[in-house]
Amino acid sequence: MSKRHLVIAVSVVALLSACGVIRGDDEDQKAAVTTGVTNEPCPLAVDRNKGCVYLGTISDLTSGPFAALAVPITQAQKAFWNRVNKAGGIGGKYEVDVQAYVRDNKYNPETHNQVYQEIKNNVLGLAQTLGSPTTAAILADLKANNVVSAPASWTSAWEFEDVIVESGSNYCVESMNAVDYAMETYEPKTVMAVHYAGDYGADAAAGAKIAAERNSLEFTAVETPAGATEQGRAITEITKNKPDLVILTTGPADAAAIIGQSAAAGFKGRFIGTGPTWNPALLQSPAAPAILALYEQSSPGRPWGADTPGHRAMREALGNVTPNDGYTSGWAWSYPLKAALDKMVAGGDISRKGLLAAVKSLSTVDYEGMLPPEAGNYAGDPGTATFRQTLISKPDRAAPTGVTIVKDFYTGPTAQSYTMDGPCFEKL
Repeated sequence: MSKRHLVIAVSVVALLSACGVIRGDDEDQKAAVTTGVTNEPCPLAVDRNKGCVYLGTISDLTSGPFAALAVPITQAQKAFWNRVNKAGGIGGKYEVDVQAYVRDNKYNPETHNQVYQEIKNNVLGLAQTLGSPTTAAILADLKANNVVSAPASWTSAWEFEDVIVESGSNYCVESMNAVDYAMETYEPKTVMAVHYAGDYGADAAAGAKIAAERNSLEFTAVETPAGATEQGRAITEITKNKPDLVILTTGPADAAAIIGQSAAAGFKGRFIGTGPTWNPALLQSPAAPAILALYEQSSPGRPWGADTPGHRAMREALGNVTPNDGYTSGWAWSYPLKAALDKMVAGGDISRKGLLAAVKSLSTVDYEGMLPPEAGNYAGDPGTATFRQTLISKPDRAAPTGVTIVKDFYTGPTAQSYTMDGPCFEKL
């Protein structure tokens, strides 16, 4: 190539670059505001004049024990952020993408960490990290890199982690309230916690133990593995010891096996299951008669059919879907992250540190009635900020998600007086 041709070629490249037809590394850097935030619009932008905040999702989407909840959780969060984007986005400057970086954890901590490593450099935070033991597998990295995350779990460990924006009462408080409710309602003398290992099941079992001790009840705990065919020991312990109350903390299929087979063996005591134990499909299972007779459901929030602005907005946004309280949870969990993003953009520090600072300044969150505003207190210490209200529902075939509230937001005397000075599962 002659010198003249070389000059012309270089000039053409420079012109194309200036016009945006060719973009080099410098322009890529300019497009990226910070990790997970760009001046470029989101791939599915409502307004292509706005930048994009990317949030990752790691959930149990195929083969794990909570897939029946996780899929609607993920769909609800997609609908939530689509509504936010249609309403003008975050601070009028950014829209939020929760679809580009979705990964399946199969409810396995190693898999969870693996897929997190794949996406962490592309996202500002996590719109969802499903599971307590799975999220624990990435917690050190979340903290080291200021990655704010909304958990699809309620372990009491999250009360002590600034990067985790939990919503609703933890499993420990939920089980405390379940035992206190039982004391008011049918006065048990013996309580058994049947639970998965780790800081899902053990957290709930610890709460049941604390409440049982406060109420002078005999308490036993039975750890059980996941798998409907693996519940033999749990069923044997229930039918042998005949506790008046079983606090059940498993997945839905295992709950059906335990309740149905215990009842078939003559057990007549009561069950109360923590939130993730329930799925409306249980009322279509062979265990349905036993569930209707013996079971109640605790939860950190109101079910699908509740009449609040948030529930109405959720149902409208989701359209014609089969009701499932995975949707309800996924939608409600998204409000604190939106509040923090709004505050981050208003404050001008568009970064992971800026988002974390915004989270730590929140003392209330507008959940549009789905949860009380004080459920979104991330500014106080765990002793004062821990939200302590939960609900009890009964199975009801006529209800949209198979349950009807019998005790609305409620704090029992155990949870009211308990000092939250560390994760409950450490005390089981």
